[in-house]
Amino acid sequence: MKRLLFYKITGSFLVLFFVGFLILCGIVPYEIRKQLIEENAEMLYNEADLISTHYSEIFSDDTISKTVLRKQLEIIASPLDAGILIIDQKGNILLDSQNRFDIEPSCIEDFDSTSFQNKYYKTDDFFGMFAKAELTVIASITRNYTVRGYVVVHTPFDAINLKSNQMALWSYFSYLIILVFALIFLGFILLHVYFPIQKMSNYTEEYVTGNFEHKIPEKRNDEIGIMGASINYIADDLNNLEDRQRKFISNVSHDFRSPLTSIKGYLEAFLDGTIPVEMYEKYLKIILFETERLHKLTQSLLTLNDFSRKDSLLDITSFDINDIIRKTAASFGGTCMQKHIKIELILTGEELYISADLGKIQQVLYNLIDNAIKFSDINSSITVETTEKSGKVYVSVKDSGIGIPSEAVTKIWERFYKTDLSRGKDKRGSGLGLTIVKEIIQAHNENINVISTEGVGTTFIFTLKKSENSEEALF
Repeated sequence: MKRLLFYKITGSFLVLFFVGFLILCGIVPYEIRKQLIEENAEMLYNEADLISTHYSEIFSDDTISKTVLRKQLEIIASPLDAGILIIDQKGNILLDSQNRFDIEPSCIEDFDSTSFQNKYYKTDDFFGMFAKAELTVIASITRNYTVRGYVVVHTPFDAINLKSNQMALWSYFSYLIILVFALIFLGFILLHVYFPIQKMSNYTEEYVTGNFEHKIPEKRNDEIGIMGASINYIADDLNNLEDRQRKFISNVSHDFRSPLTSIKGYLEAFLDGTIPVEMYEKYLKIILFETERLHKLTQSLLTLNDFSRKDSLLDITSFDINDIIRKTAASFGGTCMQKHIKIELILTGEELYISADLGKIQQVLYNLIDNAIKFSDINSSITVETTEKSGKVYVSVKDSGIGIPSEAVTKIWERFYKTDLSRGKDKRGSGLGLTIVKEIIQAHNENINVISTEGVGTTFIFTLKKSENSEEALF
């Protein structure tokens, strides 16, 4: 398996490490040395400026002892670890604190004060005066507003280089410490993030091949733990999917095979003359009945397919649920007369408006009342009731029929599910009616519950949103 995430994490770390190392080696020492030079140059210039103020009389008073002045410059230069020169405008050295140039008068060849421009220091050999580059600052000596000479303070780079190297060494050491902590952090990321994700990836590859035996053992309360639990849930669902598909196909095949077998048998009997002419009407009615069963099953499957789509839309309107209940109950008049069943309506108010999909809610009422009639005994009653509470409308359909066994109550919403007690009574049912009912109610973001006692009866209760506007029912 490609470990792309591992390479991305470690690669990013290595890139950051090398970029930091290049910056540390290439830029940091340069910036440290530059900063130290500027600091030392400023310090030396301040001293040179003070000297230029106090020693301007050297150009006007020949009685001043140069030996005394040199001693004074030596005292000033000693703590600075620097040399001090006093030169005239032409570059002639008048005094040298280090007594190198003033024993025999010397001149700085090619001296040009204008070469400093806006800077007050140089980092070269100062017009060839020194054997190697030194830090040199210059301050003018003025008298009567006229430049008479210059104070030159110079120091070798040895001390600056030593301090710069020490500071660079400390920066390297700090970077090493940061690198150690970064490695520890990288290990933490790999251990607690990458390896769990890699483990999940390995398991998902097994799931793709159809192997659902192993489960992700991540028991954590963070996002990775939640993701592991979700993958385990999906794996369990996929593991059961094949059984559900097989069961679904078996149920659909069975429900289609039974009426098709009857239709085929009767049609063959018509063709070979087994059924006499006077019995045609009887068996044609049976064929029509089986055809209606097929049509109803097909329509139910199409309805479920619509609700299984995420983008299925509801046509929400405001209508009177009491009026819809009355009209739906009236459509079962003929069936109720045959079984001597009475439908009793207990409705809150003359009108009770809700916001819902009228056609879908009418289908819910039809399926529940039809289901109640199927499983009700002769000479019994069915009660349809509406109540209002906290902005919700509660609709209940109660029968006094055979009831639902306790072990089957949670299974009645499954597709094609039929209890053993219902198989003898429900000859026309497809086992999809209650599934469709639940899908419709859930699509409205509402709830439906069932209360049943075997041998006593069953009550289905579902909720709907009460409408704020009392408009006329759209029916």
